[in-house]
Order: sequence, then C-alpha cells, then structure tokens
Amino acid sequence: MDEIALTAGALYVIVLLRAGGTYAVGWLAGAGARRSKFAGRISSAKFARAERAIQRWGAPVVALSFLTVGFQTAANFLAGSMRMPLPRYLPALLVGGAAWALIYATAGLGVLQVLGRLFAERTALGVSAVAVLLCAVCGVVVYRRRGAVPVSEDSTADES
Repeated sequence: MDEIALTAGALYVIVLLRAGGTYAVGWLAGAGARRSKFAGRISSAKFARAERAIQRWGAPVVALSFLTVGFQTAANFLAGSMRMPLPRYLPALLVGGAAWALIYATAGLGVLQVLGRLFAERTALGVSAVAVLLCAVCGVVVYRRRGAVPVSEDSTADES
C-alpha cells in the first residue's frame, strides 16, 4: 500500500505542475491575443458569451478531463486562455488531478506488476505479447495514415 501512496503522491505533484502550468500558459496566450491584432475578433458578443460560459461552467469539464486521454491539456489551456477564475479552476484541478493520480498509480502499477511477472515466469509469452501489441499499434497507425491520404483519380487510372 505504501508503494501506491508514494506513486500517487508523486503523480499528483506532477499533474498539478503540468496542468497548472498549462493553465498559466493558456492565461498568458489569452492575454497576448487580447493585445494583438486578433483583439477585434475575440471581443465579439459570441466570444464573450462563450468565455462567460467557460468561466462559469468550465470547472466540471476541467475536472472530468483528467479521466480522458488527450483532452486534459486542451481543457486546461482553454480554461486559462478563457480566463477561468482561479477560485473555480483550482478545486477542479485538485479533484481531477487526484482522480488521475489514483487511477494511474493503481492501474499503472498493476499493469507493470503483471508485465513483470509475465516476463519473469514466461519470458517467451511476454515477448510475444509485446510483439503482438506493437504490431497492432503499427497496423492501426498505417491504416489511419492510408485512410487520411486521398487517392486521386489520375493515380487509379495509371494503375489499371
């Protein structure tokens, strides 16, 4: 249990620094944008309405963003750039960061222990599992890249 508590504590500090830093960078970027040539665009009534909504209701989104993969940075940056007040942001950061740290400390350590045991007791099976996982990841990447490249009609006519 001490191992989980230590890991969760370390991860909690890391997530507070990372997410808080992202919020601060967003705050600075928003302040810079308000002084730039984009100031006219971001002073519209629609933008002001969106900013007020994020300032008021963004805290649950920030807290829940820690349960997602890939959305945390965007949510924290947006909260900063849209000037979410610190009294609303900090509780969301503290709660969401704690959830993130606990999930990664428990599930992450569990996965590492299972992999360690697998490699120690059945090395061939462990190597095979990692190889299958790497092949699956590579296959997904190749599939997505091929789907992203549009095929022109000229290239299909040349092949036939």
